[in-house]
Amino acid sequence: MTETRFAIEVREQHFQPVMSVRTISSVSKLPQLIGETYERIMLFLKEMDVNPAGPPFVCYYNLDMEHLDVEIGFPVEDVLPGEGDLCPSEIVQGRMVSCMYKGPYEKMNAAYEEMNAYIGLHGYKARGMAYETYYNSPMDAKSAEDLLTRIELPVE
Repeated sequence: MTETRFAIEVREQHFQPVMSVRTISSVSKLPQLIGETYERIMLFLKEMDVNPAGPPFVCYYNLDMEHLDVEIGFPVEDVLPGEGDLCPSEIVQGRMVSCMYKGPYEKMNAAYEEMNAYIGLHGYKARGMAYETYYNSPMDAKSAEDLLTRIELPVE
């Protein structure tokens, strides 16, 4: 039996509206893009007198490090009208393989590897996207070791 380092669980994702921006970015420009997009969405929500319904997320639709297809956003209580590239969307519904990861972003790959092994071992099929929900940021955490990220992989 292979030793597991991460607590992996399977859960059902129900309808969850979000306000988000979907765009293409290189991995080198992603941290700045994420920060700027979160600020824009928060300003938009504030103008609408709406609070986020949870922490921010990024959905990765591919792994092309020069042309990452990402959706950056916040969950909200109700479907909202969009403005420009700020669009109403939703977190994909269905079964998710989920893991709470604690540590620096650059070491997250170990959690992904273990989650992908779990998916194969339990007969699931990955749907080709990954959600990362950020419970704190490098500006909030005492150190990179204290960063909390929920990783979720939609499966069939």
